[in-house]
Amino acid sequence: MSPIPLLAAGDLVQTAKDTLQQFGVDWPHFIAQCISFLIVAGALYKFAYKPVLGVLEERKKKIAEGLASADKMKQELAQAQTKAQEILAQAGAQGAKMIEEARAAAARVQEAETQKAIAAANDIVTKARQSMEAEHARMLTELRREVGRLVVATTAKVTGKVLTPEDQQRLAAEANRELAA
Repeated sequence: MSPIPLLAAGDLVQTAKDTLQQFGVDWPHFIAQCISFLIVAGALYKFAYKPVLGVLEERKKKIAEGLASADKMKQELAQAQTKAQEILAQAGAQGAKMIEEARAAAARVQEAETQKAIAAANDIVTKARQSMEAEHARMLTELRREVGRLVVATTAKVTGKVLTPEDQQRLAAEANRELAA
């Protein structure tokens, strides 16, 4: 046996009871409190925690959709800019082609006809430039309007609220300023 005397089993149980008594543990109340705690914890889990998690998950999905929509809008904007560049390049090529054709025709005609052909070619170039500038201005205006609308729509989706007309105008103006820069 060990040199330290062991307490008898009865003394150990009595010591445990005295210690619990000294700390104020009352078994019937303790068990009732445990059961009450489990009931409240279960009710909170079912009626508070689960709905909050559901709302958070829904919000997460909306944010993901908003980000996907923003990426899609960026791609569409890039495609629109590429298309505008192609149209401008094509219009420039057509204008250059028209000038060359007019010059070739003017070289084959007499001096009087040459002057008329040069004047006509210059008129065509001016009209082509004016047309190209008008088309460019119209496309920029349309692009700004569309970007403004997309910014307002995306902001409304991401924030989850209905924007006032003043908010919509402000967001569209900010988007146009950034596009102009």
